[in-house]
Amino acid sequence: MADDAPEPERKPLSEAAKRALAEAEERRKAADAAKKDLPREINGRDGPEPVRYGDWEAGGIATDF
Repeated sequence: MADDAPEPERKPLSEAAKRALAEAEERRKAADAAKKDLPREINGRDGPEPVRYGDWEAGGIATDF
């Protein structure tokens, strides 16, 4: 594959799409800034946040709370 291959033409974005992309970028920046402000967790759980999925899993046993 050649690196100098032209990119395919894209349809122009609507104003609503441009606003949505700008809002999404702002949300990403805010989330990244909020994440940096949190203290580092020590001895925390590995993997996905258990509260997000509604249960805790330890040793292969899932418990709802």
